[in-house]
Amino acid sequence: MLILHYTGMRSGAAAIDRLCDPAAKVSAHYVVEEDGRVFRLVPESRRAWHAGISHWRGASGVNARSIGIEVVNPGHEHGYRPFAALQMAALCDLCLGILARHPIPAWNVVGHSDVAPDRKEDPGEFFDWEGLAAHGVGLWPREAGRAGGDALRLLGTIGYRTDLPLPVLLRAFQRHWRPGRVDGVADTETLARLHAVAAIAG
Repeated sequence: MLILHYTGMRSGAAAIDRLCDPAAKVSAHYVVEEDGRVFRLVPESRRAWHAGISHWRGASGVNARSIGIEVVNPGHEHGYRPFAALQMAALCDLCLGILARHPIPAWNVVGHSDVAPDRKEDPGEFFDWEGLAAHGVGLWPREAGRAGGDALRLLGTIGYRTDLPLPVLLRAFQRHWRPGRVDGVADTETLARLHAVAAIAG
């Protein structure tokens, strides 16, 4: 798996300091600064502690089978803002290199909020998942799906755990695939997006 995060701290330097502090018990393979600089903190062959309690496509504890990238952004607690174009370009190049080295399917390129929807919001609704997918990183449906259907079943098909409250899961889905409306409501457009993503999620 490839899991994308935001740092959620006031600066990239502060985030790197924390990720390199053994007492923090948190780490990531890479950090991508707002100016496009990329820092490798953990070799891809080693486990990094970036996802915490997590679940995706029927398996828990995704740290053991994932590469984690922290994208510098203050996050929702410190003035969340759109990601810089230079930063996203560097991230795209980094992801493409990782995907070339590891057999990671597109449906396993997800955000922290996807694998921990009851705990995390990152990388959030400003993150350009559609742009990454256009360059071969992750999934983005090209056509709308049909409306209606069982939202919880569709979420499970995509990869989400299904033992959490539906609004929690829907907000995580919307942050990734319907960022214009993150309210946890299964309205017509959200259901159509659920069908569209489920149809291409392997």
